[in-house]
Amino acid sequence: MRTFGKWLGRLCLLGALALIATFIFLPGYVEKGRNAVAPHDPYPVSDAARALHDSMVIGDWHADPLLWNRDLTQRGSFGQVDIPRLQEGNVAIQVFTAVTKSPKGLNYEHNNADAFDNIKLIAFFQLWPTRTWFSIYERAIYQAEKLKAFEAAAPDNLKIIRSLSDLEEVLKRRAAGEKIVGGILGIEGAHPLEGRIENLDRLEEAGYRLIALQHFFDNELGGTLHSRQNNGLTDFGRKVVQQVAKRGMVLDLAHSSTKVVEQVLEMVDIPVVLSHSGIKSHCDTKRNIPDALMKRIAATGGVIGMGYWQEVTCDASPDGVAISVKAAIGVVGEDAVSLGSDFDGSVATTFDTSELAALTDAMLRAGLTEAQIRKVMGENMLRVLRARLKD
Repeated sequence: MRTFGKWLGRLCLLGALALIATFIFLPGYVEKGRNAVAPHDPYPVSDAARALHDSMVIGDWHADPLLWNRDLTQRGSFGQVDIPRLQEGNVAIQVFTAVTKSPKGLNYEHNNADAFDNIKLIAFFQLWPTRTWFSIYERAIYQAEKLKAFEAAAPDNLKIIRSLSDLEEVLKRRAAGEKIVGGILGIEGAHPLEGRIENLDRLEEAGYRLIALQHFFDNELGGTLHSRQNNGLTDFGRKVVQQVAKRGMVLDLAHSSTKVVEQVLEMVDIPVVLSHSGIKSHCDTKRNIPDALMKRIAATGGVIGMGYWQEVTCDASPDGVAISVKAAIGVVGEDAVSLGSDFDGSVATTFDTSELAALTDAMLRAGLTEAQIRKVMGENMLRVLRARLKD
């Protein structure tokens, strides 16, 4: 019996060690596979491109690093976004988007809202607070808390933008030579509202300023692009759209069904954005909505954030992304095109945010003018933010 007890104790110890190792190593292993940057030699950047890049105000409508257990104040060895790499890429404004629910497979063609929730598993294995395991709303609050903690740890490098005056302060500090990054909190799909309009007040108080209505599945607000039904807005969805339009918030139509997009455009008189996408006539995939709807978004004074991954560009190289941007300008005009990387959003890319000068170089070589590049890289984003943020 004593021998059996020793073996049982050893087995329990090994089991405990295996469990600990799982919690320590599995999250990083998973992230490395989901947010891979293709191995490559350094991209050549001409002197003219470097000078232009360093002179611009650059902004990105969509990245998801808050989903992962990395300290964003430190330069990471994997993933695609953190504060040091944003500074190296001369990024002034970054939307940090909270992913709070996603179905297994992330299928562009069709997803079931009742499918297994990947984010519940991520929250568990990354040892997020237990309140996040079963509450979508709490996952959004926790990710906002994470960004606030990074701001507190590195106030000279990160400032969360909650108002127009915050935005102008970041721009003024950067003009004075500081490398501070302005961070804006966004929601990828408004299911953290959990069907309660009062939760919009709570998310706004937590710092959220960009609200996307859907993600990969239909929710209480309406239909996703990734469903065969093409459902429109629900009554609750209409209430949320009306409230977002009234507040100092940006309304994001990424991942929304074409019917939802059409209905929103009929309802509102504000610039709206499609934060991360591509142009269907250039890259004909399910992820890209028809050009006619893109033109209607542009007509609001809004913008299309151009993504960097294969399924929206059909060529994820810097040259391919530049050609995608040029195609977008041809469809919606130079005033309606922005950047929307989807970095750290379970997409493979060929560069990370520290290497954005390669995109500037590629756009110059693709024939875009300096004025067009300045608009795409940040000026168009600033125009929309100034139109929507309030003090």
